[in-house]
Amino acid sequence: MNAIDYAMLLFENVHCDFYILNVQKASSFISDDMMVMSASATIYQTLIDASKKSIDNIITKVKKNHKNDKHGFHSIVDYDNFIDSINQATKLYHIDLIIMGTKGATGLDKVLFGSNTVRVMQRCETPVLAIPDGCQFMNLDKIAFTTNYLSLYNIKDTAPLKDILNLFDSELSILHLADENHLAQKQDSNIEFLNSQFPNAIHEYIDMESNDMFKTIQQYIINNNIKMLAMMSKRHSFLERLFIRHNVETFAFSISIPFLVMENHD
Repeated sequence: MNAIDYAMLLFENVHCDFYILNVQKASSFISDDMMVMSASATIYQTLIDASKKSIDNIITKVKKNHKNDKHGFHSIVDYDNFIDSINQATKLYHIDLIIMGTKGATGLDKVLFGSNTVRVMQRCETPVLAIPDGCQFMNLDKIAFTTNYLSLYNIKDTAPLKDILNLFDSELSILHLADENHLAQKQDSNIEFLNSQFPNAIHEYIDMESNDMFKTIQQYIINNNIKMLAMMSKRHSFLERLFIRHNVETFAFSISIPFLVMENHD
């Protein structure tokens, strides 16, 4: 609900449709559930009906709390693999952005993001905006975008970031992160592209050891009061190393701001 409320405020002045997707799998049922079903009911239909009712309740609550004629709502219940279901829905309904809530890095577990969120970021082509648990919407006056030149960028891939910047007239800081995998030959092309797309951006050049990338980004966010972090996603990329290298989900990288991940098609 926190992520949904954030989305309502993020796109408060935008005409858009929200599709609330619930994905179920067979293991969601236990023997007690099956014992109380009527003889004519199927597992599938019982599951779908209950989920649809839950989504309808959420939509009713959102409409009551936000009262925005610019927003339309649709419910989707699927009985499928989590990632496959999301990919199918984004293609069928021409989804521009996936918004997910995350439990964030709290407590003793120090988990960066929940496993489902990580999988969506890595395996879905549609841009993803992850909202940490407890993150409240505030004016997006400062946004940071990280790059390390492992891939070339294009206009389509960076469009979600540009749209949000234009929507809130945000100040963009581009963090040029260089580690041992830095590819200098792509630097000039990317800087030229970024300057053309984001002419008013502030460029910050940071050389660091790869093991310090978590602390570096986290400290920059804190020191500069950044309200959203944006990054490109590509297989074998910085993002992938960020999530899986050295069991990164156990790192105390307690990001508390929205995280926008855009697919890089190079």
